[in-house]
Amino acid sequence: MLKVYALIIVLGILGGVGYGAKYYYDTTQATIATLRENNVKLEGAVETAEASIALMQENAAKMQELNNQLASDLRQAEAYSDELRSKFSRLNLVQDALRDNVKLEGKMNGATAKLWRELMADTGNTDNIPLPSWLQPRPTGTGDQSSNQGGESSDTNSIETETTTAN
Repeated sequence: MLKVYALIIVLGILGGVGYGAKYYYDTTQATIATLRENNVKLEGAVETAEASIALMQENAAKMQELNNQLASDLRQAEAYSDELRSKFSRLNLVQDALRDNVKLEGKMNGATAKLWRELMADTGNTDNIPLPSWLQPRPTGTGDQSSNQGGESSDTNSIETETTTAN
């Protein structure tokens, strides 16, 4: 009988070890499957991250190129601004207006018309749209060149005041 009990105990121990080994094998296989799935997900995430980094580097290079272009344009604009300041410092518009106001008006209208055309071209307007009426050349005539169109006296030192009576 003792042999039977010993056999039952040995079979119980072997059964426990076998069940333990099967349980360990099943859990290990489940863990391996989970780790494979996680590895696939991580590889996809790494590929996405690498693609994002490459895109960011490409965008950074484009931004640097555009920034360099803007800096160049800024330097040109500042040089043009300095040139204009230099020209304006040499001009005395009041004296020019008193000497020959029609010539000054023509120059100013011509420069404004040129600026208007450049503005139209810069905004993509390639149609040949005529200039606004205020930039059209004035017809030359034999009229009075003074700005006093009403015919009143241009003498500002007059003590007399002219009054009109209402009907």
